[in-house]
Amino acid sequence: MIFEGFWTLLPPVVAILIAVWKRNAILALTVGIVLTWMLNAQLDVIQGTQDTLGNLWDVVSSDGNRRIIIFSLLIGALLALMKQSGGVNAFVDRLAQKRLVTNQRQASLLPSIIGTSIFTDTNLSMFTAGIASQSLFDKYGMSRARLAFILDSTCSPISILLLINGWGAYVLGLLDGYQLADTVGVLIDTIFFNFYPIIILVMVYYTAFSTRVFGPMKNSVANTFNDNTSELDDPMLAVKATKARYLVIPLFGICIVTIGLLLYSGNGDIRKGSGSWSVMWAVISCYVILMAMLLKDKVFDVKKALTISASGMKDLLPVVVILVLSFAFGDAVKAFGTGTFVSELLGSDFPILLVAPLLFITAGVMAFATGTSWGTFAVLIPIAMPLAASTGLEPAFLVAAVLGGGIFGDHSSPISDSTIVASMASGCDHIEHVKTQLPYNLVAGVLTLMGYVIYVAWIM
Repeated sequence: MIFEGFWTLLPPVVAILIAVWKRNAILALTVGIVLTWMLNAQLDVIQGTQDTLGNLWDVVSSDGNRRIIIFSLLIGALLALMKQSGGVNAFVDRLAQKRLVTNQRQASLLPSIIGTSIFTDTNLSMFTAGIASQSLFDKYGMSRARLAFILDSTCSPISILLLINGWGAYVLGLLDGYQLADTVGVLIDTIFFNFYPIIILVMVYYTAFSTRVFGPMKNSVANTFNDNTSELDDPMLAVKATKARYLVIPLFGICIVTIGLLLYSGNGDIRKGSGSWSVMWAVISCYVILMAMLLKDKVFDVKKALTISASGMKDLLPVVVILVLSFAFGDAVKAFGTGTFVSELLGSDFPILLVAPLLFITAGVMAFATGTSWGTFAVLIPIAMPLAASTGLEPAFLVAAVLGGGIFGDHSSPISDSTIVASMASGCDHIEHVKTQLPYNLVAGVLTLMGYVIYVAWIM
C-alpha cells in the first residue's frame, strides 16, 4: 500500500486533534513527526526512525534555527531579570504616574500600537509588545489570552501589509519570472486586496478601544490580584519597583540594534537582512547591557543574576521545545507532500466568482495543516499567477488571496511557530490562546470571503 494523496493529510489532522484533545502541543507534534516519517517510509520502522531522527537533527543543526533557539531562551532570561530587578513594576508605576496607562483601553492599546509599529520582524514585535504589556494586563484584570490575541493578530498581519521587510522580499522573489510589467507594483497592489489582515487588525483595535471580547475569550481568567492577594499568591508583589530603565533600555535596545543589524546584514537593504541573526545578537547585546546595569547598581551579584537568568530560561524551555518540534513537523509534512496535495485539490472547473475564495480557503487549509504561511505562499503563488492569466483577474488580487489565506491558516494553527511565539511572549497557555483566538479568525475569514465575492461581482 502506498501512502500518498489523502494520506498526506493524516499527520497534521492527528497532530491538531491531539493538541486540542490532550492540550499538549509537545505530544501532538512528536506524534505528528513520527507518523509523517513512518507513512513516508511506507511503515518501514527502521527507515522511519532514521528519517525522524535525521529530521530533528537537521532542525537543530540549522544556523537559523539555532539562532531562534538561543534568542528565545535569552528572552526568558531577559524577562526574568526585568521582573526580578523591579524594572517591570517600575515601568507600570511610571505609566500610571504619567497617566499614560490608567485603564483597560490604554493597556490594550499599548501592545496593539507596538505590534503594528515593529513590522521588520514578527518575533521581535511580539516579544517587545508582550514583555511591555504582561504586567499591565494583569494589573487591569485582562487575561493573557487577550494579550496573545493582540500580539498574534497584529504582528503577522502588519508584516504582510507593510512589506518593507523579509516578507516583502520573499513574496517579491516568488513573483519573479512571471514576466510582469511591474513586479513591485503588483506586490504593492496586493496590500489593497489583502482583506483578511486588514479586517483582523480592525478587530484588534476594536477590541482594544471597546475592551469587549466574545466567544471563549470571555471565560479566560486574568492573572490578576486583589487586596487580599499575598506575595505567595503573586510573586511579583514581593518585587519592589526600582528603575523603569531596567525594562525600557533593553526593549528599545533590542529594536534599535535589530534594525541596525538588519541593515548591516542586508548591505543597506533592510528587506534582505538576516532576521534570526539580527535578533539573536540584539538580544545578546541587550542581555549583557542589562546585566552590566544591574551589577553596577548592585541590584544583584553575579551569582544571583545568573540564577535568575537560568530560571527564566527554564520557564521558556517547554515553549522552545514546541518551537523546535514545529519546525521539524513543517519540514516533515513538506517532504511528505501535504502542501502539494492540498494545492492539487484546486481544480480549474470553478466559476470565476469563486476563484479567489477558493485560493484563500486552500491557502488557509494548507497553512493550518502545515503550520507555515511561507511554505503555503511558495506552493500556491505559482498556481495563482497562471489562474490570473487564464481568468483575466488581476494578479495582485489572486496573490493577495493566497497571502491572506496563508496568514489566516498560520495564526489559527496550534502547530504554527508564530502562534507558539505569541503564546510565549504573552505568557499564555498555548492551547488556550489557539482556542480563544479562533472565533475572531473565523469571523475575519468569512468577511474576507464575502469581500472577494462582492469585488469580483462588481468588476464583472
